[in-house]
Amino acid sequence: MPNQAIAHALEPDIVSRLARFFPEATPVRIPIKLSLADGDGNGDGTEERKQAPFQNTVIEYGTPREVLFVVNRPLEFGDRVLVESTDGSLHAEAAVVAVQYHSERTVVAVRFLKHVPNWIVKS
Repeated sequence: MPNQAIAHALEPDIVSRLARFFPEATPVRIPIKLSLADGDGNGDGTEERKQAPFQNTVIEYGTPREVLFVVNRPLEFGDRVLVESTDGSLHAEAAVVAVQYHSERTVVAVRFLKHVPNWIVKS
């Protein structure tokens, strides 16, 4: 178990490397459920979509338009995902805009396909 704690402690550090490319990025820790999204990609919620469960993870950094997190399964540039917070306050479709591969983990930045009001409040 101690090794797992070490692995989790390293995740914010590897995400911070990608966050440097997003000047507005703010550190956050928001648990999310990530699903692969199938649809026309316009993000307006009117299309018929199938969500395939992907994995649970934590948003480590966020901007008003993007979120950054770690996954242990590969995602690629342009993939579409559904990001849902575990408390239900965030439910948005997004597209992968940046990827950094690390051993056994992938750091991903996704951009919301439509405006998500007040999902992140910066003081």
